[in-house]
Amino acid sequence: MRKQLRPTDVKRLNRTWRRNTENRLSLILESVTGPFNVGSIFRSAAAFGVDQIWLAGNATPPTNPKAGKTALGTERLVTWHEAVPALDAVKAAKDDGYVVLAIELTAEAVPLHRADFERDVCLVVGSEDHGCSPAVLDAVDGVCYIPQVGRVGSFNVSVAAAIALAEARRQEWAKLPDL
Repeated sequence: MRKQLRPTDVKRLNRTWRRNTENRLSLILESVTGPFNVGSIFRSAAAFGVDQIWLAGNATPPTNPKAGKTALGTERLVTWHEAVPALDAVKAAKDDGYVVLAIELTAEAVPLHRADFERDVCLVVGSEDHGCSPAVLDAVDGVCYIPQVGRVGSFNVSVAAAIALAEARRQEWAKLPDL
């Protein structure tokens, strides 16, 4: 019979993965205004070991009560920066040694599973309505998209961020021996 892990066992399992994770991950939230989306992104970021989040444009801060309701305190586990112009956030990430990749549907974008995440990467996700701005798309080091086979054109921004974070970690962990 399969049983769920006890909290102590979950902490031990997570500690094992954390010890075997070297690449830094960060995010830029460009004008993500939905507080529940922001809270969800912070929760996923904390789960995948994101080092920092730059808020850009008119992004809602995680201190918003509705964002906090979804984040469930995880905003305290990730360093985050008050909103700045989006290009300033991209520059800050590059200055900190990150390769900056936007998650967006463009003609030049590569499928997410073909993007090179085996280094320090900062992912950019854009607003719920318009995605990443043209200026940000011109400033980033690359663009990738999430392949879809259904009849829906895009993912919710918080879901897209979680998928991209999971893929970034999966690529790094795929080279590890079985843990």
